[in-house]
Amino acid sequence: MRKSANLRKNISAGLAACPAPGRGPDFGFPIFRAGRGVTAGCRGSPSHPRSAGNILAGAVMSYTTSTVAKVMDEVNRSIFLPAIQRPYVWEPEQIISLFDSLLKGYPISSFLFWSVNPDNRTDWEIYKFFENFKQGDTHNELIEPDGRKVTLVLDGQQRLTSLMIGLRGSYTVRKKYARANNAQSWIRQRLYLDLMKAPNVIDDEDDSELGVTYGLRFFESEPTNDGDHHWFKLNRIMACTSDDTFEVLSDKIVELLPDGISRSERRTIERNLDRLYRVIWKDEIIASYTEMDQSLDRVLDIFIRANDGGTKLSKSDLLLSMVTSKWKGISARQEIFDLVDHLNDGLGAANSLSKDFVMKACLVLSDLDVRYKVNNFTNDNLATIEKLWPSIKLALERTLRLANRFGIDKETLSSTNALMPIAYYIHRTDSGLDGSSSFEARNAARVHRFLIGTLLNGVFNVSSDTVISGARDIIRDMLKDDRDFPIEALVTGLGRRNRMARFDADNTPGLFDETSYGKRTCFLALSLIYDTHNWGMTSHHIDHIIPRSLANPERLREQGVAEEKINEILASVDRLGNLEILMGRENLEKNDTPFDRWITTRDPEFLARHLIPDDAELWKIEKLPEFVKERERRMAEHVRRLTYPEVVTAAQSEADIPLAISG
Repeated sequence: MRKSANLRKNISAGLAACPAPGRGPDFGFPIFRAGRGVTAGCRGSPSHPRSAGNILAGAVMSYTTSTVAKVMDEVNRSIFLPAIQRPYVWEPEQIISLFDSLLKGYPISSFLFWSVNPDNRTDWEIYKFFENFKQGDTHNELIEPDGRKVTLVLDGQQRLTSLMIGLRGSYTVRKKYARANNAQSWIRQRLYLDLMKAPNVIDDEDDSELGVTYGLRFFESEPTNDGDHHWFKLNRIMACTSDDTFEVLSDKIVELLPDGISRSERRTIERNLDRLYRVIWKDEIIASYTEMDQSLDRVLDIFIRANDGGTKLSKSDLLLSMVTSKWKGISARQEIFDLVDHLNDGLGAANSLSKDFVMKACLVLSDLDVRYKVNNFTNDNLATIEKLWPSIKLALERTLRLANRFGIDKETLSSTNALMPIAYYIHRTDSGLDGSSSFEARNAARVHRFLIGTLLNGVFNVSSDTVISGARDIIRDMLKDDRDFPIEALVTGLGRRNRMARFDADNTPGLFDETSYGKRTCFLALSLIYDTHNWGMTSHHIDHIIPRSLANPERLREQGVAEEKINEILASVDRLGNLEILMGRENLEKNDTPFDRWITTRDPEFLARHLIPDDAELWKIEKLPEFVKERERRMAEHVRRLTYPEVVTAAQSEADIPLAISG
């Protein structure tokens, strides 16, 4: 690599190609549109407020340049990714746009590297770049430095990975609508260039939105050449390590051209091939700045500032970078990624937890300030979290298993923050509440009704930090004297913060009026009426007791039902009072069978168990409004009887008895 004589000379040439704000997942890569003019203050320009030139006040920035081929030769040999980097996220179209920009001579902005001293190499988790990428993969391969020279990429991961995929590897995509767990659903593709495509001629196959005019496309297998196309796999250019080897390749391609190729088409093929060779092997178009300072805080600051453009780093990305850099005993990045995958896919139920959830839970379960911000991840706090990490992992797994036993998964868990107090309780008591002892059964029921009540009332939906912190304080204080889950104290304490975790005369009507078939809260509300809270992993369906198919307006009119009554029936058919939870097999067997016939196949306790009125007259479709009214009355009474007596004072009337907070 040779030093650039003038930083401004290196960068100013790229001003005309600056991306619009927010374009592209890697801020340094401009997505070009043909005919665009100069944009002042672009990313990489010294005048830009977040350019590399302004990262270090008063520093003299020294850039170097190199060819694409030389940099590709160093990737995964001496150039690696630090653990603070995000996963690769580019789509095939963005890779194509990058190579189109290179072939047009557009700059692709600068790269930011960090040269790690040998003494510091073991302080960092180091990862390889993807070469053969599978869509959705978030796990780069962890490697050991083994004494080799190490340069880490602080900015430019997306572009360098895209160059690796195009020039050395492949991009595997999933077929549209295909299942991800089916091996036949995936297609491994490689990048090709149509040598016969003149870049100055725009045709229907060009991506006009991105300004792509070179004939670049991904293919699963070698495409067939014809009179309009001559496809060249891009990775073949990497074998041209000298002018002589390139000339041999070029001559061979020209020699094998069909006789019908015109002189103009031949020249286009030769020009495109020569352009590709020069872009990869000759032109020093990779401009980079290498940070030599070994201060971790300085490097983290550079990384955060450098990545504060284009697609924003999420809070978890920034905080994970700090955790990863500080933990010494284990790889925080790998641990947290693996735990998220395990919670979502490894427990037998479909969950949808994020890195943010896990990292916030680290604060909550470590008795630290629960606010999810950088200032709370100090060195002392990170040391505390690292020490507690094994028990934090176990508590979160136990919490999700418990919620899944309640029948709550990604479809019904409307707020993951509602799990925080439960995880804290499980963490402090070191119990998964998954056994058959009286303590476990009693407290699993308490946790169940607390969780249902908070989810249905949206307790943790807004300004949740204050609520989580308050709930944690209550649990911590109550556990000094009693190991039971303190549902009574939580309901009272949350109520003082104007967060209703129960149903009383004011909000009970909303339970029935706002929750109906098809809504996310439907299963939660129905589960309140059953004595069991252990739904397990068995498939359960929400069933219409009086079949929905019977509420057919035309059929009802033929039966002589009045129009007003028909409207009442239609308004009642999807209400909670006409819904029950059945095992999936039971529901499929029942289907549209009239209830008066189907009930004869059930056990004698079925009606009582589901709180269904035993008056057969109410089972008729024309009596559906009356049926729903009676059953909803029974449902409310049943839930009231389950309420903890400690929560209900003698001064409360029957209408004020809370519903969803019993145990």
